[in-house]
Amino acid sequence: MKNLVIVESPTKAKTISKFLGEDYTIKFSMGHVMDLPKSKLSIDLENDFAPQYEVIDDKKKIIAELKKLAKTSDTILLATDPDREGEAISANIEELLLDGKKIAKDKFQRIVFHEITEEAIKEALKHPRALDVHLVHAQTARRVLDRLVGYKISPLLWKKVRRGLSAGRVQSVALRFIAEREREIEKFAKQDYWTISATLQKTKNQALKTKNDSVAFALVEINGEKIDLQEKFDLYDGEYTVGKTVLDTELKASDIVKELTSKPFVVVDIVQKQMRRSPLPPFATSTLQQEAARRFGFPGKRTMSIAQKLYEEGLITYHRTDSVTLSSAAINVVRSFISKSYGESYLPGEARLYVTKQKSAQEAHEAIRPTNIAKTVDVVKGELEDAYAKLYDLIWRRTVASQMKDALIDSTAVIADAKADSVYRFKANGSVLVFDGFLKLTPQALEDTKLPQFETGEELASADIRAEKHETSAPPRYNDASLIKTLEEKGIGRPSTYASIISTITDRAYVERVDRRFTPTAIGVAVNDFLVANFSTIDDAPFSAQMEDDLDEIANGRKEWVAMMSQFYAPFEKQLDGVEGAERVKIAVEELDEKCPDCGSPLVVRYGKFGKFVSCSTFPDCKFTKPLVEETNLICPKDGAKIIIKKTRKGRKFYGCSSYPACDFAAWKIEDIKKT
Repeated sequence: MKNLVIVESPTKAKTISKFLGEDYTIKFSMGHVMDLPKSKLSIDLENDFAPQYEVIDDKKKIIAELKKLAKTSDTILLATDPDREGEAISANIEELLLDGKKIAKDKFQRIVFHEITEEAIKEALKHPRALDVHLVHAQTARRVLDRLVGYKISPLLWKKVRRGLSAGRVQSVALRFIAEREREIEKFAKQDYWTISATLQKTKNQALKTKNDSVAFALVEINGEKIDLQEKFDLYDGEYTVGKTVLDTELKASDIVKELTSKPFVVVDIVQKQMRRSPLPPFATSTLQQEAARRFGFPGKRTMSIAQKLYEEGLITYHRTDSVTLSSAAINVVRSFISKSYGESYLPGEARLYVTKQKSAQEAHEAIRPTNIAKTVDVVKGELEDAYAKLYDLIWRRTVASQMKDALIDSTAVIADAKADSVYRFKANGSVLVFDGFLKLTPQALEDTKLPQFETGEELASADIRAEKHETSAPPRYNDASLIKTLEEKGIGRPSTYASIISTITDRAYVERVDRRFTPTAIGVAVNDFLVANFSTIDDAPFSAQMEDDLDEIANGRKEWVAMMSQFYAPFEKQLDGVEGAERVKIAVEELDEKCPDCGSPLVVRYGKFGKFVSCSTFPDCKFTKPLVEETNLICPKDGAKIIIKKTRKGRKFYGCSSYPACDFAAWKIEDIKKT
C-alpha cells in the first residue's frame, strides 16, 4: 500500500521518516502553498467575503510533484501542524491535489500529533480524521479580517501621513501600547524622597557574627505612621515608583538623622515564620517567549524559530499552545525521573496539576515539554547549537521543576525602636533557605540573608545613621517580555502571533529597540495618532480582544465566519468613508545642528524604507541626503575612537567602532563595552 504523507518542512519530514517504513513517502510543502495576491484586495465583498487565493509562485513546482505522487498513492495523509494555520494549509493542499475531482476525496485523511516521536506518529496514524472545517474557517476569517483592515486603512495612511505606510489590525494595538507608554514617560514628573537606614550593633560585648559585626535596619514608621508611602509597580523586568512619602524633603531627613545620632535602640519584636515558594507551571507559548526574552534577550521571533526546530527535531512538544497542563503519562515520567535523580524528598505526595487561565486555551492540548525527559541538555548539547541548547534547557528545567516540592524559607523580621522624643521604628529582614525543592533546578538562586540571634528587650547601639535621596521613576518602556505579557493579558492576538506582531512593527520602523526596549519612532507616533483619532474602535484593545473571542467561537463551531465578517464590515465601511476628510498628520522631524552642504538649510532626520537617514529640511527643493550616524558617548576599548550605533542587514542594532574597518570592535550591549 502506498501512503503519501505531507508535512510543512524538510526537518519535520526527515524526523518522521525515521519512524515510518517503505510504504510511506514523506514530502513537504515548505509552509503555505496558497496566499492572497499582494497586488489587490483579493476579497470578494459581494460574495460572502470569499478570499481569492492563488498558488504561490515558488510553490508551483512542489504542487506539481505532489499531484504526481498523489495519483499513484492509495492514501494521502495531511500531517501539517496541529493548529488553525496547519489546518488551513492542509485544506489548501487538499483543494489543489483534488484538482477538479481528478483524485478521489476519500483518499485524503488528516492526522494530528503534538510531538514528533515514534509513539505519537504511530498513534496518530490509528486515528485519522477529516479536515476540521471550523478551524479552517477561523483561519480564513483571521486572514480576511487582517487583509480588509490592512488594505482599506493603508491607502488612507498614504494620503494622510506618508506614502508607503501600512496598517495592521493587531500590530496597531501593540504600537498604541508602546506610543502611550512613551507619552506616560514624557509626562512623568519626578519627585524626590528620602529613606533612612541605621547600622545597629549589639552592646555588652555581644558582637554580631555578621560582616562588620552589624546589621542594616530601615526606618519604616514615625509615631505609628508608615513612611514608605511610595507605590511600587513591577512591570515585568522593570519597576517604577510614584506618589509621595512622609520624608519628602532633605530637611526632614537630616533632622531625623541628627536626632537619632548616638541614640540607643531597643528590640521590640521578632517575627519568625516559614514561607513556601511553589514552582511555576510548564511553559505555554507566551511564557516561553517572555522568559527567553528576559533570560537571554531573545526577540519573540527568534524564540519561536528555535522552538520550531526543536519541535521538528522531535525534542519538544508542539510549541504553539495556551495550555499549561501535562498529560498524566508525562507527569508520571517526570515524577519517576525526579525520584531517581534527586530522591523522594523532592517529590510531592501527589502530582501537581495546573489549570490554564486563558478563556479559550486553543489548539495544543499540552504545555511545551521535552518529549524525552531523560534527555538533559548535557545529552543533547552535542547535537544543538548554543541558542537551541539554551532554550531546550530552559524548557527541560521548567518542566521538571513544575513537579517538584515547594522551596521552604525561614523568614525573620526584627523590629527595633529608637529611644528619642518621637517613636522611630526600624526593621531588618532576613531569610534562610531551609529546603531548596524546585529551586534546585531553576536558574534563579535564592541568596540567604541570615540575621543573628536577637532577644526582645535587648539594647542595640547605632554605628551609623544615614539618609539617602531617591527619585520616583517613570514606567519603563516595554521590552519583548513585558509587551508579550500585556498582549496576552489584554487578549490581543494569540500565542502564535506575538512574535510576528512585534517583528512587523519593528520591520516597518514604527518602533525601534534601544537597549532591548521599544521606543516609538516619529513615523510610529504619527501612524498611531492618525489611527487613534480616526479608527479608535478598531485600534482598541477591547475591540481586538473581542475579535479574538469571535475567532475562537468560529473555531469551536459556535459562530459562522461570514456572519462575523458582515457584522464587522458594515460599520467599518462607514468609518472609512468618514475619514476621507480627516486632517493630515505631520511626522515630527529631528533638526540637527548641521547645515546642508548644498543649500545651507538645516539638516533633519527622516525615515525611509531602510530606516533613518539625514536629509535637507527643504526637500524636495533640495534633495541632499546622507546616512545617519547615531553617536554615543562611549569610547572604543580597542583604539579609543567613538562608539556609534550600527545595524545588521536584518535591522538589529549593535555598537561598533567609528573607525571601522581599521578597528573591528563590536558589541551587542553597553555592558559588553564596559566589561572590555
